[in-house]
Amino acid sequence: MKVWVQFLLCVLFSASIWLVLNLSQLYVAIVSVPVTAQSNIEGRGALSQSEATVTAQVSASGYRHVVMARRHRRTEQVSFAAADFRYMGGDRYAIPNTALYRYASQIFGEGVTVESFISEDPEFSFPEETYKKVPVRAVLDIEYAPQYMALKPLQVQPDSVLVYGEPSRLENVSVVSTKPLDLGDLRRSVHGKLRLETPSGVRLSHEECVYSLEVTRFVELRSEVHIGTRNVPASVDLAVLPSTATVVYRCIFPTATDPTAKAKFYIDYNDFAGSLSGRCVARCEELPNNVIDYTISPEVFDCLVKTAE
Repeated sequence: MKVWVQFLLCVLFSASIWLVLNLSQLYVAIVSVPVTAQSNIEGRGALSQSEATVTAQVSASGYRHVVMARRHRRTEQVSFAAADFRYMGGDRYAIPNTALYRYASQIFGEGVTVESFISEDPEFSFPEETYKKVPVRAVLDIEYAPQYMALKPLQVQPDSVLVYGEPSRLENVSVVSTKPLDLGDLRRSVHGKLRLETPSGVRLSHEECVYSLEVTRFVELRSEVHIGTRNVPASVDLAVLPSTATVVYRCIFPTATDPTAKAKFYIDYNDFAGSLSGRCVARCEELPNNVIDYTISPEVFDCLVKTAE
């Protein structure tokens, strides 16, 4: 009896080794997978209403072939980039087989190499949906460290999204907000992702956006400037009151160019002619690139005209 038990254990052990060795070998086979498509085609539903069968000659281990045989009893949902589709007319869109190689792992699973696709380009039907395009608004709560500020306003990409839904729902959506971005004591540039707040009853073309905020150290420079004039007709004498102002420049640190020596401030006669009160905001020209922003005091100037005799 003991000999028979040992014999059976040896047989089982040998069979296990044989099975492991065979399952680890690479095999080439033809595999067919039913696929539905998910995408972000403008003006179309997110999911295809039809499915297509993708057939390919693939190379994989025996183990992977066993996994595929079990896995592909169900339909696979594959996310395709909208740019990869070719419009076929009506609601039909096709994915060229040349583009399918990028989606091999989604279709057949990891560890599978597609040698060639045998089926024709798969086609999917995406129904039309009502939509509108609205801007993305970043919700911010940002505090900068002393002597630091944003080089330019925070940038988001995409800066607008498509909103899909019933017309009655879309009427109430004019902007899509991000989740709040809360940053404190900021002294360096930051980049990242923000989730979008989806309004009730609608679908967005994007679930998140990428943000970028450039931060720099700055130095303040103060200057007293003369307020000049531009585009004044020869027959008109334009007086600006007051004729001087105080300007505070915020410049990138360290700064190599002195803005006080280059920047010029003036009142454009065309602004005065179009105003009702005769009060105008000064314009600036020849502002150096190292100036992030500036403040001018006073902000508004009284303008008077006297016709030359």
